[in-house]
Amino acid sequence: MANRIVLNEISYHGAGAIREIPAEVKVRGFGKAFVCSDPDLVKFGVTKKVTDVLEEAGLAYEVYSDINPNPTIENVQSGVAAFQSSGADYIVAIGGGSSMDTAKAVGIIITNPEFADVRSLEGVAPTKNPCVPIIAVPTTAGTAAEVTINYVITDVEKKRKFVCVDTHDIPVIAVIDPDMMASMPKGLTAATGMDALTHAIEGYITKGAWEMTDMFHLKAIEIIAASLRGAVDNTPEGREGMALGQYVAGMGFSNVGLGIVHSMAHSLGAVYDTPHGVANAILLPTVMEYNAPCTGEKYREIARAMGVAGVDGMSQEEYRKAAVDAVKKLSADVGIPADLKEIVREEDVDFLSESAFADACRPGNPRDTSVEEIKGLYKALM
Repeated sequence: MANRIVLNEISYHGAGAIREIPAEVKVRGFGKAFVCSDPDLVKFGVTKKVTDVLEEAGLAYEVYSDINPNPTIENVQSGVAAFQSSGADYIVAIGGGSSMDTAKAVGIIITNPEFADVRSLEGVAPTKNPCVPIIAVPTTAGTAAEVTINYVITDVEKKRKFVCVDTHDIPVIAVIDPDMMASMPKGLTAATGMDALTHAIEGYITKGAWEMTDMFHLKAIEIIAASLRGAVDNTPEGREGMALGQYVAGMGFSNVGLGIVHSMAHSLGAVYDTPHGVANAILLPTVMEYNAPCTGEKYREIARAMGVAGVDGMSQEEYRKAAVDAVKKLSADVGIPADLKEIVREEDVDFLSESAFADACRPGNPRDTSVEEIKGLYKALM
């Protein structure tokens, strides 16, 4: 079987990168932008950094901001209607995963109207046409949605999140500008950064991993481990490192999948609206311990990338523990809670576990699992 890599046509990296947008718009002959951005980014002037660039270049746009932190089917449906009435012919997605996931779903439905029932996009939907062209500008250093073929939508009615995987949804252009991330508060910086680390670690140990994605993931772990504490303190070096590290992780995991950390986090987000990065960070060390027997020598390389010294002299048990401990230490240093005691209700554990087992990320987990084993993992953190 051939391995596949799908990446953006073009990506720009570095402070001031948003200034490259007008030239790309003009050379591609785009007319009017449908700007997808969440309401807080609009309120606090972050979205304006990009729309000012569009205005200065004489480019027309319309802003759509009916987007929840965990975007819903309704957000997508209203976005489709707004796009259709806007006269736009491309999308500029500004934000974290919520803005970009909404933009991807809207863009796919516009060009593949037979999938107007948003639920029909779950899993690997057989869409025929590339979505409306998207220029993605992340404002968080975590989701890497600007370089992935995935998006996640919340079904409020059924209290579940569903993952959509589609090569037709990847943004044409990604603009990774650390200046767009400088206004993130510490808590959000920590949560999204741990989300990026989870992407890198799960992508590295997933069943679909191979040499090229291993290269991306190990480098991402190294960059994130060296940068996240600084990013939380809002240093320029930390912000720049996290902007790059999360993107490199996305280059890998988008092409090989994830595991049950994400499956379990999706359930928490759907039931309790738990921030995705926080859920991942709490779950990651415990799930790493559970997965360790099925990871060969990979935890040695994770420990090395996390900055642990002397790993070559360690036994398998020692370097596996060192990898997990390094993740725990980073998580604690940036202020992530250590357990689910304040989040999960005992009566919800069965539903959470069944939802996680049904999640699209679960088959990629290196260790085959069951509903009962997932239930045990939740309970271990309660």
